[in-house]
Amino acid sequence: MLTEDAIVEQLRHTNTEFRALEESHHRLDLELNELQRRHVLTPAEEIEKKRIQKEKLAKKDKLAEFIRLFREQRLEPAR
Repeated sequence: MLTEDAIVEQLRHTNTEFRALEESHHRLDLELNELQRRHVLTPAEEIEKKRIQKEKLAKKDKLAEFIRLFREQRLEPAR
């Protein structure tokens, strides 16, 4: 049984959509960190922060779905 890290590494090398999602998630993380470093956010920045958080979560859910599907395919008996 592969560990989650091994599955992620496998998906990075074989699945361009997974890799693009992961890169996008990382960029959003950097943007969010930049906003969170500020002591006070404008109302527009607060809205942007919430948008980034939602988008980041959606991408994380999609990445988890890729991992789940990969696991299921590996457990399925060969025909």
